[in-house]
Amino acid sequence: MSAPEGHPQRSTISHRGRSSVPVANSNTDGKDVPEFEPFGLMPRGPPPLKEFLDIWDVNMLNQPNEINKRNHHTHLYATENLIVRRGQEFQIRITFDRPYKPTQDHFLVEFVIGSYPQVSKGTYIPLRVDEELSGSWRGRVVQTMDNMVTVGITPAPDCIVGRFRMYVAVITPYGIRRTQKDPSRDVYILFNPWSPADTVFLNDEAERDECILNESGIIFYGEASDISVRPWNYGQFEYGVLDACLQVMDRATMPLVNRGDAVKVARMASAMMNSKDDDGVLVGNWTGDYFYGVAPTSWTGSVEILLDYANSNQGVCYAQCWVYAGVFNTFLRCLGIPARVVSNFYSAHDNDGNLRTDIILDENGKVDKERTKDSIWNYHCWNECYMARTDLPQGFGGWQVVDATPQETSDGLYRCGPASVHAIKHGQVCYPFDAPFIFAEVNSDVVFYQRNKNGTLEPVRVNKSHVGRMVLTKDIGKESARDITSQYKFAEDTEEERTVLQKAEEFGCSRIQSTLPPADVEMKASVQDVMVGNDFQLSLEFRNQSDSHRTTNVYISGNVVYYTGVTSSEFILKTQNVTLKPFESKVVIVDVKSQEYLRKLVDQANLHFIITGRVDESGQIITAMHVVSLHTPKLSIKVSGTARVSEEMLVTVEFTNPFKFNLEDVSVRMEGPGLMLAKKKQYSLIPTNSTLTWTESFKPRRSGQAWLMASLDCQALRQVYGRLRK
Repeated sequence: MSAPEGHPQRSTISHRGRSSVPVANSNTDGKDVPEFEPFGLMPRGPPPLKEFLDIWDVNMLNQPNEINKRNHHTHLYATENLIVRRGQEFQIRITFDRPYKPTQDHFLVEFVIGSYPQVSKGTYIPLRVDEELSGSWRGRVVQTMDNMVTVGITPAPDCIVGRFRMYVAVITPYGIRRTQKDPSRDVYILFNPWSPADTVFLNDEAERDECILNESGIIFYGEASDISVRPWNYGQFEYGVLDACLQVMDRATMPLVNRGDAVKVARMASAMMNSKDDDGVLVGNWTGDYFYGVAPTSWTGSVEILLDYANSNQGVCYAQCWVYAGVFNTFLRCLGIPARVVSNFYSAHDNDGNLRTDIILDENGKVDKERTKDSIWNYHCWNECYMARTDLPQGFGGWQVVDATPQETSDGLYRCGPASVHAIKHGQVCYPFDAPFIFAEVNSDVVFYQRNKNGTLEPVRVNKSHVGRMVLTKDIGKESARDITSQYKFAEDTEEERTVLQKAEEFGCSRIQSTLPPADVEMKASVQDVMVGNDFQLSLEFRNQSDSHRTTNVYISGNVVYYTGVTSSEFILKTQNVTLKPFESKVVIVDVKSQEYLRKLVDQANLHFIITGRVDESGQIITAMHVVSLHTPKLSIKVSGTARVSEEMLVTVEFTNPFKFNLEDVSVRMEGPGLMLAKKKQYSLIPTNSTLTWTESFKPRRSGQAWLMASLDCQALRQVYGRLRK
């Protein structure tokens, strides 16, 4: 097993000799702007400024029930500061020492971000409230009343996304007099999927609400014929999460000038969500040993992870694909980029970058485990984000794949995407970024090779429909799955599919060219739903499609596997002789006892059966594969008390150990967006048939429905979840 990735030290090189000032790459850095900035040399003593405007107060109109946050759909963010979206007007109210006279009074509203602010870089915006003189940012006087002036400000639809310092400055003949630096006047500017001028504009209200405003969700796992769900608290509006997301960009030393480009932000974040090579957010671990951190199956949301990273500046332990995808989803939604988590069932990860997943058989048709290196993940989670792709030809915008799970390097870093889903479907894998890798994840063939006595490999069986069997995401406004497979690929064996594969081959995606005759004996494997710890039956259905007798000796190999398809251990190996009359169908039942697999289980309790054999009369190879995703018991969640904002309520989590063995060192977590931050409790022992009961109090922080979710996790039992809608 490979060790979890570490935390390499990043070296820095001076800007000297390359630029006059360092590249601004931190949202938090910034020197104070002087309160008085003279236009030239000044006589001794302060200039006479009493006859000019003086600023008494600046009201940011930043309360959740006021115009700005409501109009900008930012009222859910748990921060006192004003949060707005670019390309859309917001208002501030300035109180002067006397009534404002437009013909003789001149003032600016200045926005500054980072160090060494420059107009040309978009890091310093001096905004005149005069529409004739405005640039890409626009300002106007909305209303004047006595000494108060309400100003409307519209940020450019492509401006930098981040936290800007804001000043109000009065222009006098002697210089500029401005307000003091005040963090309470800082303005967060986000991407705006409600604005047609923004590259992340999503013109579907229901989908926009789902992919921006929904702060809880479900992530699908298991195997294609037996789907399970795990709840996830994205929590993009919780206190501190927005600052943590901006800090991720700072840690990446991403230049501020690039932070208005959604493509560059998403690509940067796909690298920074993992700590493989750049001090990122999450440390991956697939070994099963989580002593120095939290088991990936124990997490129930992103908030705890992001806040831990922001406070420690170290990668949080541990993650696997759905954790990367869940935290990445929070990052994207928090900054205003529409995003969703996607699960690809039977996701190929081959070792030589082609469109084949190779399984090697010996002379008798038995799997050669030593020479079979490729793996097929039972499922793999990634993200899609919605944006225009102005860097690509027209038609390749919309949903883009981004994947933070560190699998392969891209331009020297472990990252993937954004890659156009439309380009993947149509085989246009020449367009950036990383489209060939994603294309292979959903389109690879499973090729069975027989190893001959002379060491050569001969393809004997090809399964073209196993990989990319189903691609799912959460349905819009529902707690159910939405099948989006057709957005990634055309139906099998259609003219469109053949054209796409030919196109992909032109761009370097090779695939097996051999046309193999179909076997006249078909074999299928199936299993009914199985609970962890139960005996079950593997059903093998044989069908002779010829008019002659057929005899075959099949090898039945049952393996405990990680969800990545990597084998941990073989727990069953049987042979079965089957004789079939012409056109006969026959079902063979293989009994599997719990004691054969239970003590060998690893994370996520997956069993993988590979059945292979040779037909004696024809010499043809027959194969079947089936993954059994063992089900786990559920947590019970109950809530009591009056559901009112800021009034105390109680939540109780219950779990009964149904197994014949004790559960040791058990971790239980619960949380809910807008209800309670993550809480954790440890239990040293849950004896067989005993019940765990944990009650906690919480106070809802805002009105409306929300989800409570909980997990139970220990070495012997993973993926135990529960959720309840309040």
